[in-house]
Amino acid sequence: MTWEGLNRRQFPRANFPCLIKIVHEGREDEAILTHTENISTGGAAVIIKKSLELFMSVKVEIDLMDGGELITCGAKVVWTVRRKALEALKPSFYDIGLEFLDLREESRSRVAHTVEHLVRFGRQTPMR
Repeated sequence: MTWEGLNRRQFPRANFPCLIKIVHEGREDEAILTHTENISTGGAAVIIKKSLELFMSVKVEIDLMDGGELITCGAKVVWTVRRKALEALKPSFYDIGLEFLDLREESRSRVAHTVEHLVRFGRQTPMR
């Protein structure tokens, strides 16, 4: 089997731009507000303007925009990739992978339901 054929993701992900707030403990005044690129019950990918340290622990608040309460949990930065700046005057952005650490069962079920719904309508993220 070639590398391209391997499924490196443990959880199916769906392309879904839900709102997310990322806070490094002790730095609440530097909260990052953005949206997810994709999400699964195991984590999410986001694009932000600054790099986060690999394996950094953060707290996240996620609004699935389903009328439910915000989902709050701890997360860990598991990968970070700097995007190329398209113009000299525009800042680079960073693709960041977050792994959810202590997602409550009720929250996990809501995320799973959202992902399953989106996958049914063809919004699944291709495996890489």
